[in-house]
Amino acid sequence: MCGIAGIVGNERCYVVDVADVRRMCRTIVHRGPDDEGVHVAGRVGLGMRRLSIIDLSTGAQPIHNEDRTVWVVFNGEIYNFLELRARLEARGHRFYTNSDTEVIVHLYEDHGSDCVRHLRGMFAFAVWDENSQRLLLARDRFGKKPLHYAIHDGRLLFGSEIKALLAGDPTLADVHADGLVNFFYFGYIPDPLTAFRSIHKLPPGHLLEFANGRTRMRRYWTLPDYGVHEPKSEEECLEELEQRLVEAVKIRLISDVPLGALLSGGVDSSTVVALMARAGSKRVKTFSIGFSNQDFNEAEHARAVARHFDTEHHELVIEPDIQNTVEHISRVMEEPFGDSSVVPTYHVCRMARQHVTVALAGDGGDELFAGYDRYGSQLRRRQIPSPPPAVGNWYRRRVHPYIPTAWPGRRFLFNLSLPSRDRYWDEVSLFPINGREPTLFTEDFLAQASKVASPYDRLRGYLEEGSASDPLSEMLYLDSRTYLPYDILTKVDRMSMANSLEVRTPMLDHCFAEWAARLSPRWKLRFGESKYILKKLAEKVGVPRSVLYRRKQGFSMPLVHWFRKPQSELLDILVEPRTLQRGYFNGPALRRRLMEHRRGMRDRSWELWHLLIFELWHRNFLEPASRYESGTAPARSPAGAASWLTPRLQAEL
Repeated sequence: MCGIAGIVGNERCYVVDVADVRRMCRTIVHRGPDDEGVHVAGRVGLGMRRLSIIDLSTGAQPIHNEDRTVWVVFNGEIYNFLELRARLEARGHRFYTNSDTEVIVHLYEDHGSDCVRHLRGMFAFAVWDENSQRLLLARDRFGKKPLHYAIHDGRLLFGSEIKALLAGDPTLADVHADGLVNFFYFGYIPDPLTAFRSIHKLPPGHLLEFANGRTRMRRYWTLPDYGVHEPKSEEECLEELEQRLVEAVKIRLISDVPLGALLSGGVDSSTVVALMARAGSKRVKTFSIGFSNQDFNEAEHARAVARHFDTEHHELVIEPDIQNTVEHISRVMEEPFGDSSVVPTYHVCRMARQHVTVALAGDGGDELFAGYDRYGSQLRRRQIPSPPPAVGNWYRRRVHPYIPTAWPGRRFLFNLSLPSRDRYWDEVSLFPINGREPTLFTEDFLAQASKVASPYDRLRGYLEEGSASDPLSEMLYLDSRTYLPYDILTKVDRMSMANSLEVRTPMLDHCFAEWAARLSPRWKLRFGESKYILKKLAEKVGVPRSVLYRRKQGFSMPLVHWFRKPQSELLDILVEPRTLQRGYFNGPALRRRLMEHRRGMRDRSWELWHLLIFELWHRNFLEPASRYESGTAPARSPAGAASWLTPRLQAEL
């Protein structure tokens, strides 16, 4: 597991300075505290920071082929590398390390950019081909590992994190209004957008080739048709599920360093721990976070699983210093990110890293087996006929804006006014600026947001690309393309790497996930029971029924309680002049939401958290940008945004 970075210049006169590559690498030391490697030759510079997992003695990167004409820097793990190595050696390739990284070099020699199709794992890598003067960037199928790039003045810069690119070229610090609008809608910024105009994310399952100053991107993998496979019986379905998940867990137990599991006490992580305990000869180490507020505390369920499988269990009950924690996280995330479970994720990863270097987790089970409550609620809402389009439009334009924000049914009625398919993406959005929630924002910002393509267009495009056979499969497909990579996997990667911990996710093994996606929806949600067949497997492998059949809590924080404590002053940041002068938020509307929450009229904790994170991102990432070792210049405001930014803010940015 590593962090990677690099620069490829134009063919004419650009020569990479090794100091630039090393400066980029210094910003991602947390991703690889064990070693640094750099290859600079003419117009190409490749760099990496290494967290040693496999081949501790000879696996240093960058790694090259026999005649040093192909070089690679790699972040991730290739779980089928031993099988690939044997095949490549039989074809005459000579290896000089025992690492999984080297198989990429030799696969590239044989298959070119299609080498990625042979890889089973999580990865982001860059291959430089000296003979063809071509750079290949690739990202794994689900986007477990991040990869950012920018093209500027004929150069391509890439890196595991945005900080690395800003260190390589400070002029890239130009905030992007499109990215910010998407954050307000969803709480994250989807690929290929970032919060910066010139910096892009390589989407999951994509390749990018850079040669002769031009780029070519293509998609090499997509999820299969959803909901089309119907096993003959429950016994057959359960047997195949067990066989496939056992294998996915087993191949993720390969490691030359201590290994454990993140155990939340939910169905997914408990099942993974059960299979780890069955597969391994050593006692499994498990790690859990709890809260003193029992409404959000799953620690007792994690404890029950740990006792049942006799794991070496470590538990931490947190009442974190929220202000210091979120200030740190807002620097780590690099762009606004609203999922509050980053806090417990950060703390459980920090605790786990004190004992292990690698941890398995249960991420992906909710999206593959219909684990979220919203799936059932949306299926029920689909039974309610949509109003005629003219009536729905009239309600949204003429009635909804005048319903008091404190009224509990306000959002529900807006949702029912929409066409049935549109109801789902309205439910998963937080602040649709140009739809349900315009009153929170200033007129100037609304005018700028109206020029941005609707974030819902991307969701509609995904549904047109995909092949889902039923309404549940549509929602699962959308979440697998959006919420899973842009929220869940982003959170896990950033918080684990901030603590130099590698997290592996067996349920997102692409072979397993392809089978699960194709599975008929009746095996996922049956008679109101979510994760039907997965719970049957969990029962079979010994997970206590008390853990499986209970109300889903989710891995989240008791924000509603923390934000109502009399001594909680963190939310006051939202109504400080410094915040309101940025020109995004309507002061009276923001104060009204804050008042409604503090008086117990509405639970606004999730909304207020997103707004708080947005402001703290400005303060802790944008404004102190000049603190970076790189000397990165402070970020600039979105182009054309001067109308909503005060002179003071323009000076700050």
